[in-house]
Amino acid sequence: MSTKNENMSQLLSLESLTVKGSFEEMGRAYGQHYQTKIKQFIEMRLSSAEGYFKTWGRGSVDELLAKGAQCWTQALSFDPMAAREQEAIAFAVGVTPELLYAATNMTDVRDAVLLPDVSPPDEDEGCTSLLIPPTDNTQSFYGQSWDLNPPDIDFVFALHRLPDTGPETWTVTCTGCMTLVGMNEYGVSVGTTNLKTWKSRVGVGYLSVLHKAVTQKDFAAASLVCETAPVAGAHSYWIGNADQGIEWERSPDDAFKRDTSNGAIGRSNHCLFKEHQDREWINPSPSSASRYDRVTELLTKSDEHSLDSVKAIFADRSDGVYSINRYVEDAQGTITNSVVITDPKHGVLHACRGSADRGEWRTLEFERKGNQ
Repeated sequence: MSTKNENMSQLLSLESLTVKGSFEEMGRAYGQHYQTKIKQFIEMRLSSAEGYFKTWGRGSVDELLAKGAQCWTQALSFDPMAAREQEAIAFAVGVTPELLYAATNMTDVRDAVLLPDVSPPDEDEGCTSLLIPPTDNTQSFYGQSWDLNPPDIDFVFALHRLPDTGPETWTVTCTGCMTLVGMNEYGVSVGTTNLKTWKSRVGVGYLSVLHKAVTQKDFAAASLVCETAPVAGAHSYWIGNADQGIEWERSPDDAFKRDTSNGAIGRSNHCLFKEHQDREWINPSPSSASRYDRVTELLTKSDEHSLDSVKAIFADRSDGVYSINRYVEDAQGTITNSVVITDPKHGVLHACRGSADRGEWRTLEFERKGNQ
């Protein structure tokens, strides 16, 4: 187990943790190392949920924990190996796996509480993702900003897993969480943006889906996980490798596909398929509509892309408070907590904590290099 924290003047640093061994050993090392921060993260998430339910005028933290326990039961059978790892994290911290699962998968679990049949209030949590396939002029790049509650930024770090069984993985996530945005040694890259539709219900949380996908050795298997997982709520899930990218717009009832066969694609936080649009809480919010239009425009300006040009997309502030790059001073209730860009061809990830122009960019490399 090792940690690294590089500080640069006026830039947010991204800490990393490496864990090795069996699923239980990795989870135990993770939980022991971040015991205090994981407890703080759980408290922060439950406090955020309490405020969220008050805004709605219905729902409670007790209901969140009850639904979280039911979702955890689903996760146990969905991915038993990941469940062993998560149990070890929880036991090392001194909390129940059910509590840890409810807090880390909070957005999906609260949707299971509130969105079976009721429209939520006007809000604008969300992220911006992009999938760039290889062309004659560029290699593939995949990635996204991860935008959510401003306090989450204090818990962002990079988790490096070297399991005895299964692929080596990197993910940029929050303390206590499993895979969020990441890649494995075979170049399989994964990520997500949040969506909201009615008909949410007990199912597996988005972190379970992403973790199972990133532990697959090939693109097709990872895509199938995202297409068929018994999800609790709506999300877009994206998968990429050196050759292609695909995105699944998911809800508990449906799965709709977009891919990069006709070029690069971008995404924000509203549904693009009618069956899901009919169940959305609102037409595209000003922020989601603006970010989708901007990322689409920037991707289609040219079929020549580089690491620097992709970083520039994520740093874009052309639309003020409705920009891809979201600042705390925008006072929108959501900020860019991290940015990840995967480079499957060269087997590395580029990541920062905070927004693309305020974070220290790090290159995260693999030891096993299975993709080579």
